[in-house]
Amino acid sequence: MRISRSTGAVTGFVLLLLGIWGGIIPFVGPYFGYAFGSHATWHYTANRLWLDILPAVAVIVGALILLRAGHRVSGTLGSWLAMAGGAWFAVGPAVSQLWDHAAGPIGGPLFGHTRQMLELVGTFYGLGVVVVGLAAFAHGRVVSRPALVIAEAKTGEPLAEPTDTPSEPTDTPSEPTDTPSEPTDTPSEPTDTPSEPTDTTAEPDGAERPEEEHVTAGSASGSR
Repeated sequence: MRISRSTGAVTGFVLLLLGIWGGIIPFVGPYFGYAFGSHATWHYTANRLWLDILPAVAVIVGALILLRAGHRVSGTLGSWLAMAGGAWFAVGPAVSQLWDHAAGPIGGPLFGHTRQMLELVGTFYGLGVVVVGLAAFAHGRVVSRPALVIAEAKTGEPLAEPTDTPSEPTDTPSEPTDTPSEPTDTPSEPTDTPSEPTDTTAEPDGAERPEEEHVTAGSASGSR
């Protein structure tokens, strides 16, 4: 399954820096008082090959795979390589007692107790633990990240087309809503017809008033 290339980019970059540190620090450490066995720089031995260079190569290769991993399988492979290199950094000095019975296969750490502790932690034990933790974190991200979804299927049809089809039936129920409005105008016609008798009844009232005025005038003259 394809995944985003940014899934293990940051972790891969940090692992790359740690792998370079683990592989080169035994050779350049004496420049600033960070040494094992002797103060000679770029001093190569077989034990440094097995305990420093090879695990560093495993971490660097795994980190490079993680940096460009666009597939879940390649991301898993890169994280497992980095974890193997980190584990060898952590347990390598103890395992080296099987073939080298000296106190330190690449020489004992130099200077005071505090610096000796920092040399052992920064070159082997602490470096290996940090690499294993970061590689395990990168492996978890690679496995848990969702796969990339392709915009179009293999048939070539876009995925957005099926969403437009259900919208057509929603327009048809709006048509019957206009028909009930027509009968509402019909009852208004009978309301105008009763208004005509109301005008006719007003005429007799006006016609009777002259007769009443005439009778009143005649009775007034007779009384005189």
